[in-house]
Order: sequence, then C-alpha cells, then structure tokens
Amino acid sequence: MDAGLSLGGDMILVLMLLGLTVFLFVSELVRVDIAAVCILVLIGLLGLVPPDQLFTGFASNAVISVIAVMIIGAGLDRTGVMNVVAGFIVKMGGRSEPRIMSMVSSTVGVSSGFMQNTGATALFLPVVSRISARLDIPLPRLLMPMGFCAIVGGTITMVGSSPLILLNDLILTSNRSLPPGAEAMQPFNLFAVTPVGIALLLSALVYFLVVGNRMLPRIEAKRSASPGRTKSYFADVYGIQGDVYEVLVTVDSPLVGMRIAEAEKLAGAPLLLAIQSTDKPRLAPPAEEMIWVGTVLGVMGTRERVGQFALDNKLRLQPRLRTFGNLFNPTRAGISEVVIPPGSKLIGQSIAEARLRSRFGISVLAINRRNEILTQGLREEPLQVGDCLVSHSTWRDLGNVARDKDFIVATDIPKEEQRPQKVPHALGFFSLSMFLILFTDFQLSIALLTGAIGMVLTGVLSMDEAYQSVSWKTVFLMASLIPLGFAMEVTGTAFWLAEQALGILGDVPELGIQIMLVVLATLFTLVMSNVGATVLLVPIAINVALATGGNPAVYALIIGLATSNAFILPTHPVNALIMGPGGYQVKDFIKVGGLMSLVFMVVMLTVVNLVY
Repeated sequence: MDAGLSLGGDMILVLMLLGLTVFLFVSELVRVDIAAVCILVLIGLLGLVPPDQLFTGFASNAVISVIAVMIIGAGLDRTGVMNVVAGFIVKMGGRSEPRIMSMVSSTVGVSSGFMQNTGATALFLPVVSRISARLDIPLPRLLMPMGFCAIVGGTITMVGSSPLILLNDLILTSNRSLPPGAEAMQPFNLFAVTPVGIALLLSALVYFLVVGNRMLPRIEAKRSASPGRTKSYFADVYGIQGDVYEVLVTVDSPLVGMRIAEAEKLAGAPLLLAIQSTDKPRLAPPAEEMIWVGTVLGVMGTRERVGQFALDNKLRLQPRLRTFGNLFNPTRAGISEVVIPPGSKLIGQSIAEARLRSRFGISVLAINRRNEILTQGLREEPLQVGDCLVSHSTWRDLGNVARDKDFIVATDIPKEEQRPQKVPHALGFFSLSMFLILFTDFQLSIALLTGAIGMVLTGVLSMDEAYQSVSWKTVFLMASLIPLGFAMEVTGTAFWLAEQALGILGDVPELGIQIMLVVLATLFTLVMSNVGATVLLVPIAINVALATGGNPAVYALIIGLATSNAFILPTHPVNALIMGPGGYQVKDFIKVGGLMSLVFMVVMLTVVNLVY
C-alpha cells in the first residue's frame, strides 16, 4: 500500500462497522457477544471478507485454545488442588497480613499465567474467603491485591489471557497484507512474554506492600463468611439478625390459601426459610407453594418480630425446633455468599424469574451491590454483574450451585465434593500440555486440547462438566470479531487509520508512539472487552510500526499486553467478580487502580523495550 491512501467504499463500510462495534460495546444496548455476532453477520452481508474466511474464527487456533484452557482450569479445580494450596498458604504465611497477601496474590498471579485470569480468580475466591475466616483478616485487604495480580499474571505466558492467545492469530492474519518486501512477523512462543509478565507481577506485589495497602478500604466487619460464625458475621454486615423458629399455621390464620411469595410480602414478615405441609420438611420453599392448615414454617428473625408476626396472623409459635431441627443443623445448612459473575445467564433476571429456590434450593436473604445492602423487594430486583447474594441453603445444594458457571460461591462449603484421587491425572495432563507446547511443533490448540480431553477420559471431569466450564460468551465474542480484524487488513482500513494517527501526532519519538498505543488500548479496555480492543487495535499498531520503521510484532505485543491494564474501573471480569464479596466501591478502584495503571504502563514499556 502506498502512503496517502484514500478512503474507498469498502474502507468506509469497515469504519462504519468499527464505530458501530465501539458504540454497541460501550452502550451495552445488547450483550457484547450478541453485538459481536451482529457485526459478523454484517461483514458477511456486505461482502467485506471472502465467504470462506467469514467463519474461520470459530475454528481458529485462538478460540480452540481458549476452550481448552477453560477445561483444564476446571479440571484442576475439581480435584481440590486449591484446598491444598489454601492450607499451604496458611501454614507458611502465619498470621501476617502482608505475608499472606503476598503469598495469595503471587500464587493467583502465577496460576493466571496458565489459565484464564477470570477462571483463576473464581477458583481462588473461596480459598481466600477460607483464609480470611481462619486468620481473621478482612476480605477487602486480600481480594483487590489478588484480583490485580490475577490480571497482570495473565501476561506471564501467551495462554494466560484471551488477548495474548488471540495475538498470534492476528499476527498471522496481518502477514497476508504486508507490503512487498516487508519481512513476515513470527508468532510468539509460550514464554516469550514471561520477562514482562514476571516484572509486572513483582511490581504489583511491591505496589501493594509499599503504597496500595494504605489505600485499601479498612472494613473490619466485612470478613469472609464461614459456617462457624455465620450468625455474628451476617448480623454485623447485612443486618440479618435473630434465630430460627417454627410456626404452625392454624385453621383461623389468614395465611391459609396464600402462596409463599404472598406471605413474604406481609407487614413484618420474617424470612421464610423452610416448610412442611404434607411431605418431608424442606428448605427454600418455592414462591408458588401454597400454605395450608397444619403447615409448619421455618422462619428467621428476632423473637420480637417473629412473635408479633405469629400474633398478627394467628400462628402458633413452637417452643423449640421439632420439625426443622435436623435441617437447620450448622453441619448441614447455613448462610452463604454467592456472587453473580460476568457472563451469567441470570444477569438481568429478577430473583423471581431466576427461580433460585425451586431450581437451586437457595433462599436469598439480602443482596450486596457495590457495598449497598438490599433487603427489601428482592424478588423483583434484577440481578447485576458482581451482585453478592446472601443466601440460605443446605451445604449440598450450595455445592451444586458452586458447580454451576452462573454463580461463584465465596463461602467455605463444608465437605464440598471433590475428586482428590484424580490429582495425579489432572496434574499429569496439565504437564503434558505444557511439554507439547514447549518441546514440539504442535499448534497451541492441539497441545492444550490434549490435556483437556485427557482429563475427560480419565474422569477428572465428565464431558458435561467440561461443556459447562467453557464461557461460550467469550468464545462467540472472539470468533465473531476475528473477521473484523481481517476486514481492517484486507481493505486497507488499518493502514489508513495508522496514517491519520501519525498525522495528528506529528514527528514524535518511538517511545511517544508506544505510549499513545498503550493509552489507547487502556481506554478501549476500560469501556469495552479486552478481546474487542485487541482485534481493533493490533492491525492499527502493526501499520503504525510499518509507517515509522518500528518492529510491527513488538507493537502488536504492546497492544496485547496493554489490554491487561484494566484496574481503574470494575469493568474487567476479574474486578467485577471481587467487587461484591470485597464490598468495594467504584471510588476504591479509581483510587487504588489509578496509580497501579501508571505503574503497569511504565514497567511494561520499560521491559518490552529492554527485551525486544
């Protein structure tokens, strides 16, 4: 392509699609994966890429690799390796908060180098909750350092984050459109970014030990929940007070013929947690279940509130727990915290629509949303990303919830089902994948799929569990956006945008151009997905490098790394995960993450330029 390239018809269409993509991602009029599929369809309808290239994203090396990494991470989780890790950290860290924080954060950071950082955070959330409970360290003092280190840990290897997995595919795509005489870019190997990732992880740890720990919120009451102290913990944090009582519905009670949902709306109603009508006593009665004469209800509240409710509704307050004594035994049931993660199908549904009682056996008592405690009108409250649900259930039902990818359980579950006998199989096939990546010429996707299918064949995971472990939202997002990057290359749009950017900047040194790219990638990542930012900016960065005499592969790598600079807002999936359990507010991320973002930029650019 010659300098001074003028806009053509296809280029204008691609620019319009770029603008539409950014608008849909920022406005969130539709889910990001739906937006990406819409862009894919438009690319096909407008004929901007050859028909045989339109759906190659779904079979790309990057997408298959992401699927395999998610399955491998789920396999390691199912064996209970994380429980062993928690015990080791407590044993070695003692009771020192800085030491525990460093060990937790570094462990999560290194783990994020070999699995998706969101998955690593989800795996360690119950672990950190358990450590917080045992050592009485406030959870907010541990979660944000862990989350930030999980994000930077994704830069330790080329499989630690979706942008880096995608980067090599984008580089190969760009090679097809290089000008005559330009040398083809070589893909990065697994540990090509390790010096940068290690430097970033160490800088994050030093940051929290020296500066960041002073800015972390000191919420003493916001400790992690554990079955041994639910009563005091949930009373302090959520205002859930009182004990469990039994009330018998008499023949004169106005509750006769009511549904559970109607009874809950009555003035002064306590929390309705259990029921016995004609069958066995059960927790979490469905909202539509009817109340009849002789029904026994298990309720929770102060004695004054329960007594007044019984008096107003002609209920007989039983002197002790006769019907539900076994059900409410702390070894069998209790209160827990459950987080709604990014990508959950429940986002946007109300608790009533989600039917959490009938489907999952959990009764929601309160919602912690960005440190605001909601206790009224919960059934009609739409669920949001990062909501922390305070729920009551049996530990068995909670274990089932923990295996559902629509939830992250932040509470230590007693006797949670694990497969410790499968630890050798899980570690063996994980090691096999790493060996194939490092010492053979197999594609990354084949090497990772070998470990994933090995875990399925040896019973570490069932095939259904493997399917459930995959974030199909991420898969469709990546696969649908890859053709957009291809369209930017083949139509010359990326080259034109690079020209315009350089025309605006004027004559600036190479470091100034790199800073511009990092700032642009950071801003894009804060308002849209990191995958989307990578697809849009890598072609532009490569063409900027070609126009200025820089190394195009290094410029592409800078974009792939800079999309992990996502600390200022809780828009990154990792930040959204920790916000509810940690009781953080947006201002906490701005305060702590703002300086961390600057540290990330300085360290990343310094090491990249030293190494490459």
